Amino acid sequence: MTQIELGPGDLLDRRGRLTEPGWARYEARRYSRKAIAASPFRIKEWDYYCVLAGDYGLAAVVADNGYMGFLSATWFDFRKPSAVTESVMTAFPLGRMRMPQSADAGDVVQDHPKLKLAFRHTAQGRQLTLDCPGFMNGKGLSGTLDLAQPSMDRMMIATPWAGAPKAFYYNQKINCMPASGAIALGDETYAFTPDKAFGVLDWGRGVWTYRNTWYWGSASGLVEGLPFGFNIGYGFGDTSAASENMVFHDGVAHKLDQVTFHLPEGTYDGAPWRFSSNDGRLEMTFEPILDRADASDLKIIRSITHQVFGRFSGTAVLDDGRKVTFRDLLGFAEKVENAW
Repeated sequence: MTQIELGPGDLLDRRGRLTEPGWARYEARRYSRKAIAASPFRIKEWDYYCVLAGDYGLAAVVADNGYMGFLSATWFDFRKPSAVTESVMTAFPLGRMRMPQSADAGDVVQDHPKLKLAFRHTAQGRQLTLDCPGFMNGKGLSGTLDLAQPSMDRMMIATPWAGAPKAFYYNQKINCMPASGAIALGDETYAFTPDKAFGVLDWGRGVWTYRNTWYWGSASGLVEGLPFGFNIGYGFGDTSAASENMVFHDGVAHKLDQVTFHLPEGTYDGAPWRFSSNDGRLEMTFEPILDRADASDLKIIRSITHQVFGRFSGTAVLDDGRKVTFRDLLGFAEKVENAW
């Protein structure tokens, strides 16, 4: 497949439609909420961070989904294994959460009595702070993590939906951000050090169709002392112009074509998974550790999520033909079915 690499410009035209679908290695397109032609009830904007540090990790999300605002923090313990989540939902924010229009500027600050979250830009990268006093039956979860963001490529994609001209998905994934800081869970403090802890940002803005099933996988770490990671996925609209599949090596993105998730039948966190690319440049297996499963049915709104954390092993071929072999790279792969 010939994939369209985008240059700088506006994301949407005067009719509120994508000017052009495609991908880039940086924030090539300017997003403007005011340019959207669809109902504000269909607009979905979120920032999701996941920071993994070997035996444990943290995920945090702030989302304005039009009819529903959503705040969430999850603590992972991969030794038990376990995942504990505290979430807050609010009704009809419709843009009042003021989600930034750029992944590179503008802070996200949400102050709710049950959960305070802030994602701020710093001179070195990004800072995540959280305070959830009622977490885990009153133990409490709090702390600050700094994510370094040196000069490096990212994944950016602008995707339409076939037959829905007002719908689009504008997404950026920033992998391989070394993390430092500490998170307190009750009386215990967990250190995050940049030699072991790495974060990814999933920055999403768009107008979605009602029913969707997507697959997404991500991992970041060090391979032979150099930053290495990947972003893989499909199901996010019509990806005929570009896929979101990329390998990141020492700050440089290497574009892949199509990647297929080969899930074991009847289980998510039992048998190993397998992943393959049609261009032969990414072949890997995945040993599950923990399935962060969730099923919600509010009749009109339904979601079935299996976000499975584990370790990836395999090979990736870079643009210049070099082969990178990696083992036990901590990350996740997910399947999500939504009616939203």
